[in-house]
Amino acid sequence: MLRALHSAATGMEAQQNYIDVTSNNLANVNTTGFKKVRANFQDLIYQVHRAPGLATSAGTEAPSGIQVGIGVKTASTQKEFSIGSLKHTNNPLDVAIEGDGFLQITMPDGTIGYTRDGAFHTDENGSLVNANGFLLEPNIVVPNEAIFVSIGEDGTVTAQLDAQAEPVQLGQIQTATFINPAGLIADGGNLFLESGSSGPPVVGNPSENGFGVLRSGFLEMANVKVVEEMINLISAQRAFEFNSKAVQASDQMLRELGQLR
Repeated sequence: MLRALHSAATGMEAQQNYIDVTSNNLANVNTTGFKKVRANFQDLIYQVHRAPGLATSAGTEAPSGIQVGIGVKTASTQKEFSIGSLKHTNNPLDVAIEGDGFLQITMPDGTIGYTRDGAFHTDENGSLVNANGFLLEPNIVVPNEAIFVSIGEDGTVTAQLDAQAEPVQLGQIQTATFINPAGLIADGGNLFLESGSSGPPVVGNPSENGFGVLRSGFLEMANVKVVEEMINLISAQRAFEFNSKAVQASDQMLRELGQLR
C-alpha cells in the first residue's frame, strides 16, 4: 500500500508536468515562430520479487517473474520543429522560413541567438532588428532614402532608392541549421541558444544545400494544434484524477489496517 501511494504520487506529479507543458503550448498558440513542446515519460525502477527464469524445480524454471513498478518520472521535454502555417502580413520586412533553418540574432552580450520569428523592424540607424531591438546577423542597414525594401527567397536584401532607377543590394540574410535542433536551449523571447547537444550551427544561404527558402511578407505562426492540445489536456486531467483515486484507495486501506484490534 505504501508502494501504491508512492507510485500514484509520482503519477500525479508526472501528469501535472504534462498539464504544465500543454498549458504553455496553448498559451503560445499565437506566438510567432513558437514550437510546441512534448513531454516524455519513463517508468521508474522495479522491485523484483522473483526474477524471470528462476528455477521452480529440477529441470523447470519460471517463464516470468514478479516485478512491481514504483511509478513514473518525466524523462524530458522536447521541442517539435515541424513548420507552422504562414500568415500573410504585407510587411516587406517580415520574413518566414519555409523549410529548415533559423534566423540569427546578435544578443546584447555578443552571442548569437537563433529564431524562427522573422518579424523585423528598423532602428534609428536603419539596421534590421527584432522586437527586442536585437540586431539581425549579419547586420543589414536600410538607407533613409529607401522607398521600398525586398527580401528574396535566397536571402538577398535589395532596396529601391529615391532618384535611382536600379535597385541596390543591401546585404545577404543567412540562416543556420543544427544536426539536433531539439537540443537547443529555449531562452525566451522566441530565441534559442546553442548547446552541446544541438551541435554547432551550420550557416548558409537560404534555398541552397537543403536550407529553407525565405518568404517575404509572411510570418510563421506557432505549430500548435488547439484541438490536439485540448485533447491532451483532458487526458492528462483524467489521468491525474485516476492517480488521486489510487491515493485515496491506499489511504483507506491503511486506515482500515490501523483500526484492526
